[in-house]
Amino acid sequence: MGTEERVALIEGEGGDCNLPPDLEQHLHDVESMLGSHVAALDYMIQGLCLFDSRQRVVICNRRYAEIYRLSEDQVSPGTTLERICRYRIENGLCGKDDPEAYIREWTSSTIEGSERTQTLSDGRTILIRRSPVLGGGWVSTHEDVTARRTAEAKIAYLSSHDDLTGLPNRAKFIERLDNVLKFVRRGEKAALLYFNIDHFKRLNDTFGHTIGDRLLREVVRRVLDTIRETDTFSRLSGDEFAVLQTQVSDERDCAALAQRLISVISNPYCIEGHALSIGVTIGIYVCSKAEDDPKSLLRGADLALSRAKNKCRGAYLFFEEEMNTRLQNRSQTEADMRAAIVREEFEIFYQPILDVKKMAVTCLEALVRWRHPKRGLVMPCEFITVAEDTSLILPLGEWVLRKACFDAQKWTEPLRVSVNFSVAQFTHGDPVGSIEKAISLSGLEPARLEVEVTESLFIEEPDEVISKLRRIKELGVRISMDDFGTGYSSLKYLNLFPFDKIKIDRSFVKDLPQDCRSLSIVKSIACLGHNMGFATTMEGVETEQQLEIAVKEGCNEVQGYFFSRPVPALEMMSIVENCNSKAFDFTRSKTNFSI
Repeated sequence: MGTEERVALIEGEGGDCNLPPDLEQHLHDVESMLGSHVAALDYMIQGLCLFDSRQRVVICNRRYAEIYRLSEDQVSPGTTLERICRYRIENGLCGKDDPEAYIREWTSSTIEGSERTQTLSDGRTILIRRSPVLGGGWVSTHEDVTARRTAEAKIAYLSSHDDLTGLPNRAKFIERLDNVLKFVRRGEKAALLYFNIDHFKRLNDTFGHTIGDRLLREVVRRVLDTIRETDTFSRLSGDEFAVLQTQVSDERDCAALAQRLISVISNPYCIEGHALSIGVTIGIYVCSKAEDDPKSLLRGADLALSRAKNKCRGAYLFFEEEMNTRLQNRSQTEADMRAAIVREEFEIFYQPILDVKKMAVTCLEALVRWRHPKRGLVMPCEFITVAEDTSLILPLGEWVLRKACFDAQKWTEPLRVSVNFSVAQFTHGDPVGSIEKAISLSGLEPARLEVEVTESLFIEEPDEVISKLRRIKELGVRISMDDFGTGYSSLKYLNLFPFDKIKIDRSFVKDLPQDCRSLSIVKSIACLGHNMGFATTMEGVETEQQLEIAVKEGCNEVQGYFFSRPVPALEMMSIVENCNSKAFDFTRSKTNFSI
């Protein structure tokens, strides 16, 4: 209501303006107090209305009438709050099924200040603040906060949901876990199924993130169609997902759901013309103990997933307490290793490799051992995996390489030294720079150094790996493929990169000469090496019969317990003499062999 209209009402010019004397005086007092600021009320972004002690309008601005779709007459001085509420009801803005209850709610006495929101039937949200005034009555402001509340709700949603899939994120999922665990403590059961997409990174890199995102959304759709409404599905990060299964009777319920998930997720996909196939492995933690908490659930399911991947991808595995023990032992091993690197508790053992034609030691393989102050001599199988998973393999691998090069430089005979390189050293380290530095510092001739890699090196980024191998070979260093025949795409990479030699894995040797299949494999690999121009080394030679096979089938080198176990560096030269002597005796006793 504008200034002129209010003045007209005060002076009795037009309209039903016979105000009670007390209200008229109140209005005069307000006009006198506000003075020139009265007109400014109509330019406020908030609606404002002043009521007297009898809940009658003293003054209100235009915005108040606009918010509730009221005419100027409907909010004129003297109009009661009850009448205004009925006008709102007539305009369909009540927001309640019981109009009389609505009127009682909003006309109740207001003694102290208050702040509350009202949701109108058209969906708008109005923030209403009431402040008491002297002499009774109150002044109220009314602000349309619909846009603000919508934005706040969107922010709240985004903070608790994944923006790609719309699923609850990790924080929201943990909140849900907390709620479900309250029922578990009352005797109910639930289960956490934790999984990720097998080799998703490789697919993402091959086809691009757009295809990868669409694939994830399709996976989500399939899973949502498979689980029940009472279950919770969350994207924890990247391609990691979790399903919280409620109302579980026993492990059979979890196994059935896991099998359905594996089946539906593994079905082929067609995305933008690309036929895609993926696999999934699932770890399961059944929640049935009162002491369970979200952290232990996620850790347990993750442990089960890791074990399942190691055993057989595309399957599911339940958490067992033994996994937790293994994790604790693993954590202790990691902590001990960090200290061991600083205290230099590692040392190198050497195992001879013999040239079959010369029947003499020509190379020594460097094998790391750990002299633990409490556990004694620790073998690589107990700590190398931990080192690779925690990146400790990088400083450890650097140390082994340098130590082996310095040791070889001191040997009285110019034997070669062979050093193993892990996948992590190629993907996260600088193998070329490390080798250059070790050769430079030790003064070792590059031709006396051999680098051993495994076929698993080529699973990720094969082009980059081959590029690094070529640069190493350009230094004059020999390169060998270890554990040949146990990895992936062996023949393909033999064709792409000119290895100096391949080592026939001991798994094909251990049952010789009885195992005819293994014998056929050994023959094939030896023949392949001869035809392609690289040497072959038979590992795991433990008997004279196995040595005879290596010689007969044309292997170039042999290595194994028949000649020597790995020995400390101080014993190495005497062992070399013993190996040469044993090889000489073997040659002399086998006059029918042409070596």
